[in-house]
Amino acid sequence: MTHTLLVAGTKSHVGKSTVVAGLCRLLSSRGVAVAPFKAQNMSNNARAVITPDGETGEIGVSQHTQARAANVVPTTDHNPVLLKPRGNAESQLVVAGQPIAHLSASAYYDDHFERAKRAAFDAHDRLAGEYDYIIAEGAGSIAEINLHHRDLANIETARKTDASILLVGDIERGGVFASLYGTLELLPDDCRARIIGCLITKFRGDRSLLEPGIESFEERTGVPILGVLPYEQVGLPPEDSLSLPSSATLLGDDDGVRPEHAVTVGVVRLPRISNFTDLTPLLQTPGVRLRFCGLDDGHQLATSDAIVVPGTKNTVDDLLALKDAGLDRILRTFSGPIVGICGGYQLLGERLLDAHLEGTGNTQTISGIGLLPVETRFSSGKRVVPIERTLEGCGPLAGGSGQVTGYEIHMGETTACETVDRPFESSGAVSEQVLGTYLHGLFDNACAREAFLRAVYNHAGKAPPAGEQTARADVNSAADRLATLFEQHVDLDALFEP
Repeated sequence: MTHTLLVAGTKSHVGKSTVVAGLCRLLSSRGVAVAPFKAQNMSNNARAVITPDGETGEIGVSQHTQARAANVVPTTDHNPVLLKPRGNAESQLVVAGQPIAHLSASAYYDDHFERAKRAAFDAHDRLAGEYDYIIAEGAGSIAEINLHHRDLANIETARKTDASILLVGDIERGGVFASLYGTLELLPDDCRARIIGCLITKFRGDRSLLEPGIESFEERTGVPILGVLPYEQVGLPPEDSLSLPSSATLLGDDDGVRPEHAVTVGVVRLPRISNFTDLTPLLQTPGVRLRFCGLDDGHQLATSDAIVVPGTKNTVDDLLALKDAGLDRILRTFSGPIVGICGGYQLLGERLLDAHLEGTGNTQTISGIGLLPVETRFSSGKRVVPIERTLEGCGPLAGGSGQVTGYEIHMGETTACETVDRPFESSGAVSEQVLGTYLHGLFDNACAREAFLRAVYNHAGKAPPAGEQTARADVNSAADRLATLFEQHVDLDALFEP
């Protein structure tokens, strides 16, 4: 018989995704057949995976990571419903890996919720037929009383799967006991009865200082605190934009590398940024600093050693926003390496054809930034495929060679307006020090990452730090570390008792 444990939270960004990944690795390492599950996710960070029918679809990045932590092949059953925000209170609905429509919240709940719910629990049933344990992840707060009648990822999942519930609250900003207590008070009675314990995350300091609070909480609620996880950056990719700094904060400068051996990559923080986890391998490389530059951070972007324009859920409106902020002029005059990925590739081109303007219902041709001799024509079709290519290094990847893997998730088809260098066989485009590609996961490939960083250091006139510039962490090492933290800091017997 399959048992489902729902990891629910007091709010967003308390560490639910990380907890699920750690528990998946812990159980897998003990020989338990385990799989992750999130009935409904909202994220613009996605990965291409297979469907139960052998086709290609997409799921949230966290469920992809959790499946790898569980040592299973990621499929759309691990995240059967995905909502991808695209601005103007609208999201793209993806069911069983396939895009359905662009919808407002009310249209989703009125017209598509029942379909989404059926797809979600069909997926859970398939997983239950294959695995002994399912670690399900809730969404946001399980105490949103205005949504309890249609809370697919939390209340509906708990009831439909007969799940036990682990309630997670983080102590990073204080108030963890109040958050946990209030959440318990607002739960429906049947879901309150499913709570087997609480977990406190992101703790820094002396655990003994928490003991009086833990004792009082347990006396008041009758619910045990099963563990207190210390704050530790293990290197898992972030779930959503809440993980990004709110301004042009420098990230990665805590690695001990001296400034004369460090370079800064400016990342354009597009208003509708997506798949920014493409940058994680750079952040994990010693000597590399990332600065996510918003529309008002033109000076910081211009003074970077290289620029990456990441994906976007809405290329057209983000292109117009860049132009309004004057960042297009900064990109055109920048002399160092520039890499555009997916939507970033599209807006670096000459023009966007059949471009849909939000709120107008009209399409037109819009001039791009003009750094690459390509144009993109939009249509209703969406390409979601895994990719394997041969790197033929040129431009910002000069000198790089080898096999690269990743995936494409995009709408629109990009074609060259003239002869152009191709970095990956017949795909992508290079003009001098500007690269455009649809390859998500580009920097996960050592040959591409190392070639790019050589170009960045050359432009900066610096020497990299001594030693091999390899990323400090990967999913496997991060998951192993999480499993160790659970063994050290969580009452696992109480968590997994029958």
